[in-house]
Amino acid sequence: MSFSRLLFGCLFWVIAAAVTPSSAQNIRAGIIGLDTSHVLAFTKTLNATPQKPEVMGVRMVAAYPQGSKDIESSVKRVPEYTQKVRELGVEIVDSIDALLDKVDVVFLESNDGRPHLEQLKPCLEAHKPVFIDKPIAASLVDAIQIFEASKAAGVPVFSSSSLRFGKSTLAVRAGSIGTVKRAETFSPATLEQTHPDLFWYGIHGVESLFTSLGRGCVSVKRETTPEGKIRVTGQWGAGRTGVFYENKGYGGKAVGDKGESDIGAYEGYDPLLYAAVHFFRTGVAPVTPEETLEIYAFMEAADESKRRGGAEVTLQEVMEKAKKAASRP
Repeated sequence: MSFSRLLFGCLFWVIAAAVTPSSAQNIRAGIIGLDTSHVLAFTKTLNATPQKPEVMGVRMVAAYPQGSKDIESSVKRVPEYTQKVRELGVEIVDSIDALLDKVDVVFLESNDGRPHLEQLKPCLEAHKPVFIDKPIAASLVDAIQIFEASKAAGVPVFSSSSLRFGKSTLAVRAGSIGTVKRAETFSPATLEQTHPDLFWYGIHGVESLFTSLGRGCVSVKRETTPEGKIRVTGQWGAGRTGVFYENKGYGGKAVGDKGESDIGAYEGYDPLLYAAVHFFRTGVAPVTPEETLEIYAFMEAADESKRRGGAEVTLQEVMEKAKKAASRP
């Protein structure tokens, strides 16, 4: 091993030790944003007595109830969720800085992806590891900048939909049906005008698709079904294909060279919470930045395909454009 690689490795572990609660059992968690049902689900599990073994010693202790004034669902939810979280033993604070003084790790839960980058920055400055709930951002540009800021600060972050952690989906990821040749997933795809179409809710089905197929999507074509629903087909190369389509509920199927399997089931929020707790304890993200960015490039490419009347769009094209925009002062 070269001296430079050895030095890099040493620096990595020094940084990890500085920002990660390690295996310490008593971890104080905080929330930014109280406009999604996720905060209630996470808090109920973390603050239950007795606790489940998977989250033992991690408690939700404080929350900053920031919402989005121009998204109706956010405006309606914040007062209700603030009261319910308070009733679960969580202190409500009036700023992100006040929150960071009281916690070791952060759940960035604002339903609106637009403020995530700015909300994240003080967390990174305070060296607090962060789980960023979906969508990670409201643009591919911001998603890139989030991971660049995390890397520069030496503070780990990760983002994921709960749909990644369905048992059958993870089994396919682990090779239960061999190399996946084709996968189809579906989920609701409610739109929010402030976000690219699939970022707001279609992310759930798209996350299942990528969990099953892994990275390597080359291009995307988007169409509208006769029923007026979204259908996006991605080419992974080597004859591998992934399809996401809008539908009620959650599910799908993967076909591999050793069989086939159902995928894409929703199995509650606890599996995602367990993954976040493990991340907070170890500093190791269960999803790489590269995969998360490819997921959002897939969804951005789907929007670009829509703008071009269903033409095929490469992920390389949208990534290069976003990286240029992200690098501007």
